[in-house]
Amino acid sequence: MSATVVEIVKASYLKTKPNDETLGFGRTFTDHMLVMDYSVATGWTHPRITPYEPITLDPAAVIFHYGQTAFEGMKAYRTDDNRILLFRPEKNFQRLNASCERLSMPAVDEAEVLEYLKQLLIVEQDWVPSSPGTSLYIRPFIIATEAFLGLAASKEYKLVVILSPVGSYYQNGIQPISIKVEEHYTRAARGGTGAAKTAGNYCATFNAQTKAAQEGYSQVLWLDANEKKYVEEVGSSNVFFKINGEVITPELNGSILPGITRLSVIEMLRSWGIPVVERKVSIEEIFRYDDEGLLEEVFGTGTAAVISPIGELEWQGRKLHINDHQIGEVTQKLYDTLTGIQTGKVTDPYNWTVEVK
Repeated sequence: MSATVVEIVKASYLKTKPNDETLGFGRTFTDHMLVMDYSVATGWTHPRITPYEPITLDPAAVIFHYGQTAFEGMKAYRTDDNRILLFRPEKNFQRLNASCERLSMPAVDEAEVLEYLKQLLIVEQDWVPSSPGTSLYIRPFIIATEAFLGLAASKEYKLVVILSPVGSYYQNGIQPISIKVEEHYTRAARGGTGAAKTAGNYCATFNAQTKAAQEGYSQVLWLDANEKKYVEEVGSSNVFFKINGEVITPELNGSILPGITRLSVIEMLRSWGIPVVERKVSIEEIFRYDDEGLLEEVFGTGTAAVISPIGELEWQGRKLHINDHQIGEVTQKLYDTLTGIQTGKVTDPYNWTVEVK
């Protein structure tokens, strides 16, 4: 489709851009954002690029009271020859619409919004960092804005896309992290909203995450809500286990987020001839494999950290040390190849990247 030119209102004051070396994650934001509005009568209208600024909402807006919202996480990367690349953005907008369907929210035109995003990135191109390990994080989100306290889906919404230059998600970069298996709290249950990317799924994890952090763990590993037996996902990523040459990851069951990086890793591994199985896997099974000397590597996958090697799992007072806390061979190859494709340093045989300029 040909790009629809959106209204652009330039900021009168431009922020000082941070040095790449000082970038953290998600605390610095660019000068502009993309905004669209929805009503049942008009559909999605008035796409515009405006200065980054607070959003004014009625105190009775549905988002405040019933949490009707969906969001996505994406990244833009600068190549050595100064191009800007997106990684499988169509998958993110497909997943955004899947989340919207689950939450009784209106779908967006995926191709149209992608074109609007490209225009925003062209406006903000100087914000895309270039140092190794850096990128421009992209956060599209939709919130319910109708002023209404009745228990029903909103009839009005706002789509916003904000941008944030980021460094590594973890302070120590790609180093094996320690994970605590969570047995008390539940992230999501089948039939709930676990497969949707919505705010409530994440705030429900904060209590367990805080406690785990106090004990020195980077993340928690969630188990199924029914039996507290089967592995589901880590707080910010899907999880994979390399066992005796085969890679196993929990099957999508309605309570696990269908990660874009998860999908890409599965496709990459299979293209390399490494067997991948999506199935139910219990935490007890994982510890048994370790006892038998068959557990070789464990890693998480997600947009924020890309690939996160896991060096330790704690469950019921037992600590499982994986690969002597070293990054596994397959984990490292996945990280190098995936980040190489994303930044244009490695040939993309899968046609996953989309050039912005």
